[in-house]
Order: sequence, then structure tokens, then C-alpha cells
Amino acid sequence: MVKKYRLSFMIGVMMGCGLWGGLAPEAQAQTATVRGFVTDAANGEALQGVNVVVENTEGVLYGAATDSDGLYVVAGLQPGRYLMRVSFVGFYTYRDTLQLAPREVQSIDVALEESEEELDTIVVEAEQEGQAANLTGGLQTIQPFDIEQVPSPDLAGDFASYLTTLPGVVVIGDQGGQFYIRGGEPSQNLVLLDGMLVYQPFHVLSFFSAFPSDILNSVDLYAGGFGARFGGRISSVIDASTRNGNNQRFVGSASVSPFIVAGRVEGPLDENGRISLLASGRHSVVEEGAARLVARDVPFRFNDLFVKLHGIVNRNSRLSVSALQTYDRGTVGEDTGSPLNEVRWSNHAVGGRYLFLPGNMPILAEFMVSYSRFNNELGESVRPIRTSTTDRISSEVNITHFTTVANIRWGLFARTLEMRSELGGLYQELRFAREFVTEAGGYVAPEFKLGEEMVLTPSVRIHNFPSKQQVYVEPRFRAVWTKGKHQISGAAGLFHQEIVGLSDRRDATSAFTAWAAVPLGEVPQAFHMLLGYQRRLANGLEFVAEGYYKKLFNLYIAEWTAFPRLTTRLQQADGRVAGLDLRLELRRPHFYGYINYGLSSVEYEAKQESLELWFGTETFRFRPAHDRRHQINALASTRLLGFDLSARWQFGSGLPFNRALGFDGFLLMDGTANVFRDEGDRRVIYERPFNGILPTYHRLDLSLERVFTTGRARTTVQASLINAYDRANIFFLDVFTLQRADQLPLIPSFGIKVELD
Repeated sequence: MVKKYRLSFMIGVMMGCGLWGGLAPEAQAQTATVRGFVTDAANGEALQGVNVVVENTEGVLYGAATDSDGLYVVAGLQPGRYLMRVSFVGFYTYRDTLQLAPREVQSIDVALEESEEELDTIVVEAEQEGQAANLTGGLQTIQPFDIEQVPSPDLAGDFASYLTTLPGVVVIGDQGGQFYIRGGEPSQNLVLLDGMLVYQPFHVLSFFSAFPSDILNSVDLYAGGFGARFGGRISSVIDASTRNGNNQRFVGSASVSPFIVAGRVEGPLDENGRISLLASGRHSVVEEGAARLVARDVPFRFNDLFVKLHGIVNRNSRLSVSALQTYDRGTVGEDTGSPLNEVRWSNHAVGGRYLFLPGNMPILAEFMVSYSRFNNELGESVRPIRTSTTDRISSEVNITHFTTVANIRWGLFARTLEMRSELGGLYQELRFAREFVTEAGGYVAPEFKLGEEMVLTPSVRIHNFPSKQQVYVEPRFRAVWTKGKHQISGAAGLFHQEIVGLSDRRDATSAFTAWAAVPLGEVPQAFHMLLGYQRRLANGLEFVAEGYYKKLFNLYIAEWTAFPRLTTRLQQADGRVAGLDLRLELRRPHFYGYINYGLSSVEYEAKQESLELWFGTETFRFRPAHDRRHQINALASTRLLGFDLSARWQFGSGLPFNRALGFDGFLLMDGTANVFRDEGDRRVIYERPFNGILPTYHRLDLSLERVFTTGRARTTVQASLINAYDRANIFFLDVFTLQRADQLPLIPSFGIKVELD
């Protein structure tokens, strides 16, 4: 009962903070506000990063930049006459004269028209939009342009391929779709698409994500230190938003390659362009196409389907509905003498988002509801060994109060989850049929602007689990200081995760994850600290360095055992992650490139009674299987004789693995047994956990494209080489046979894409 009262009090305090933003001194002084949406006149798409400047008669400037919805808000303006300018690279500048009355909220929507005179410089400026080197307190905003520069089997590029270029991201193999971000495990990453939770956002062939890049508007990647709006995960956040679809005319595209066939269509559903449709579908043809180009089986099949409806309800509100469906099936790893099981998974998600601007207040209200389902199976489709299904219903409201000195953001959320699992095989020690978990809480995150140089964002999140009778208070903080060409940023925070993904990361080929509430009572917890420095150098050169530290508590890892197979006998562990990311980026009129270096160290400390029989101590420290100490990524993209040429080289130091000293047999004497006839089970005599190091990893990918334009049709022809010099990179080592399974060899690819604009 005390916890309930404490939660109600805290939520009341947050709501009071939100109301304070609306009743700030500026509002009491009867100041005015200018707001609206900025779109591309050619297709109605929202334009992000547009500069909106309002200048009074004395030359004092007030400004704002549009967000991913194209929304801008300039608040705290004294009544009077103003000159308004809306500018964006590659578009004609919009100008208007305003006369603002006391307490007036004036809505001005702007549709910018493309400037023919600036077309020659668009390529140069577009390269500046994403800026791979632009890392602020763990946050990087990724644009479709950034994704398209990375060589990929998909003509449109793919977010998964781009993600592997970042120094803090580790992918153990090109199979399985398992991504580790700054020491965190895949189940510790929060992935949202238009506010919908996507449990497995990557396909079984790790070149591809669950959503193609040509539907994306932008992706905010928080590698750590994320704000109080996000919660329920302790590692990172990937917050992706999609485009709204062309509301002027129907356009589309179709592409084919040895890996995938894809199609996209978008256009208006009414004469006034107030309702638009965006639909995309992809289907793999790896088994029929790419498998014929290499001398081995590539047993993968996957597909994804995305549909979005976007509507302009009225001048001050927008409504969108999105839906996603994915399916994956594959046998991960090569046949090294051990039996391999087929893994299958699917995502289903649907969500609605309502954006509302009250008519007489400088406030933005966002209402979101969503449903997500994740199915995971291991074994034969007729009789799987293990199955897991997770359903989640979520609702949330996010409110922003705009003032001159601060934007006050706060929100409330409520969720319910149902998790069902049937676990066989070595899962016999942990069986759970059905679990229900409820979550509720809120957050407040004021963003203070101290002059032109400093932005401070202290925040707090209250996370309540009524079904577990637990409440967590998570304070967080972000700061950015900008002075000329220099920028210093930092972030820190406390994070909890009540829902965990159970899997055995000792097994590199395991892509099966069972979601469950924390099984042993203690909730995983993490503390993040980040500090970064960024500087714009001469001649289009930019440099950034960011150090990070994460302290992890109450992790759940597989118990150490002599049986080198998947098990969910769990033990708790603590851990720490420390690292440094260095990035250098160059942007020139006909060249774009960057080089990244990542230094990282991940260490777990676990306690297990049986280990004293093995190593003489119950407590042991080890490097988990995803601890890659050194990473280098280099990308170069240029235009030569009408061709777009991209090259990407990556290097990674060897990953830890469990090295065996020998083998023996084990026969359970729980009854009458014939030791001469019964073979028993094989066991491995290991060295200390993860004491071996696999060989280094490196690979070169190349891509060559040419675009042909005829009328409304734009045809792109691409030739690419994945693993161009055919490096034999190890995927995993079978400890029984000492045979190695390698990642994919050299794969040539040729594709064609036709777009109708």
C-alpha cells in the first residue's frame, strides 16, 4: 500500500512539473507562439532539420528546427511584428511577415519547393545530414542517405549493414541476426518502429533488418545514456520512424537481386492528399539465388511486410496507423558433425499514433497505442523442441510544453504482457507455461537552454510493476555544450529491465530466445556514464571521441556446465563495460568517407557452487562471447564517370570461446545401468570459461552502381562483392570434432531496381 501511495505521489509531482511548463512566466506575460509543419511540396513528406527563424524589428532572432514530424514551435515571443524565414538545403527559402497578438498561437504550415539552382550542391550537403561522426551523448541520428552508402546485397541498403559499421556494435556472425551494442546483449536492446516494439528486428541473414531503408524517415540510435522517455531495457534504444508516404501522386519501386526481391508503393488515397498510403514488401530468394553463387548451402528464408496509413485530420492534428509482419526460417551454422536444429521466428506489430496541437496553448500531445507479438521455435516445424510466444499491449501519452528557456516533456504509460513457453530438451530445469506482467509509470524530462551554448536535460522515470509489487526510480541526465567548432556532451543514468530474454550465449549458433519475467527475483540493473568530444576541422573533416562505462547488476546467464549444449539452468552475474569510440569523417564534393575505431572491454563476474569442483573457487570472472576488444571500420564512397563506387572494410579482434582440454563420458546412475552397453553422455573438460580466443575477423565489401533516368522512371543497376577477397572468417568451433564453421565466403551479386516517381 505504501508503494502505491508513493507511486501516485511521484506521478503527481511529474504532472505538476508539466503543468508548471504551461504556466511559466512567459505564459503569464501573455507571450505569443508560432508553430506548424514543414513538408516537401513535391510529395508532402515531413522535412526534418529545417531551420525556422523569427526576427523582430530590433533584429533579435528566435529559432527552432523541425523534428521527425516536420514540426517546429517557436514560443515566448513578445507581441509585435516579425519576419519569418524557413530555410533548408536544396529548397527555396520561405519568407513571411507576422503580426502577433498577446497570447496568440499562430499556426503556419510551410511546403518548401525544391530549388533548381542549388541542385548541384545537394549531394554535398546531403552528406552532411547524417554525419556518421555526429555522436552526442551516445545519440546518433541516422538518415537513409547514411544507410545507402554502405555496400549491401540490397540495392536500397539496409540498416543492419549500416549498424555493423559503428565501432561499439558487435555481430558474432552473418547468420542469426544477433547484435550486441556497447557490451549489451540482444535482449537488452529496445527497438521501436513508429512506437511499436519489435522483439527481433533483424533477419536470420544478418545483412538485413526487419524494415527496409526506403521506408525510413530517420533512426535515433542511443548506444547508452538514453533519456527517461525510454525504459525496460538496460543497454540501448533504436527508435526508428517511417515516412508518411507521398500524398501528391502514386509512386513505387521494384527490385530483384540474388538475395531478395522487393516492392514498394505509396500515394494519396483521397483527392485532397489528406490521407496517404505507404506499403513495402520483401521476400528472400537466397536459396534459389545466392546459394547458386557459392559452393555451400545457404538455408535461409525470410520476408517482411509493412503498411502505413497517414492522415491529416485537421490543421493541428495528425493520425497514423502502422503494421509490420516478419518471418524467418533457417539453420544457423554449418554441419560440423553435430546435429543442427532449424530456428523460426516471426514478428507481428500494429500501432496507432495521434499527434495533437491544442489551439490556444504551446503544447504538443502525442497519444500512442500498439500491439506486438513474437513467436520463436526451435526444431522441426511439426514437432518443435522449444517454443516461446510473447504478446504485449502498450499505451502511452507524451506531452511537451514549449517555452523560451525550456521545453518540459512528461508522459505516462501502461502495458500488459503475456508470455507462454514450452521448453524441452535441456530446458528441463526451467519450465514455465504462462506468465502475465503489467507495467505502469511515467517520466518528466525538462530540457533547459542556457544561452546559445548549453543544453541540460535532467530527467526521472518511475517504473512500476503492479504484478510484481516493485517500483523503480530511475534518475538520468544529459548535457551538451557547444562553442564554435567544439562540442562536449555527456550522459548518465540508471536503468532496470524486468523482462529478460533467456538464451545461452555460449552457443554461437543459438538464435532461440524465450522471454520471461525475471526468474529469481532480482531485476537486472545498469548504470551508464558517457563523455564525448566533437570538433569540426578544416576542409570538411570532423572528429569525435566518446568514452563510456556501464556497470551491470543481476544479469542472468547460463550456468557453467560440462555439456556444451544449450541450457537454461541460470546463475546471476554482475558485469562492467568500458570503451572508447573514435571517429573521423571527411565530406568533399565528390567524396564521402569515414574511419571508426572502437576499443571495448566486457567482463562478467558470476558465482556458482559447482565451480569449486572445477576451478577451486565459487566466483569467477570471464569475458563473454561478444567481447570484441578492437574494431576498425572504414568506408569510402565516390562518384566516378557516372558510377557510384562504395568500399567498406571492417576488422575485429578475436572473440572469446570455450577451449577444451579433453573429453570424458558421463552415465547417470539413477537405476540399473549397463556400463558396457550404455554410451552415456559426452562431457568436455574445459579450461577456464572463455579462455580461448578465436582468429581475427576482417572483410572487404564493394559496390558499384549506375543510375539511368527516363521520364518518370529511374533505374538503378548494381554490382557488388561481399567478402571480396574471400576471407575465411570463423563462425564457431565444434569442441567435439574441432571442425570450424566459417561465415559466408565471397558472394558476387547483381541487382536492378526500377523506381517510378
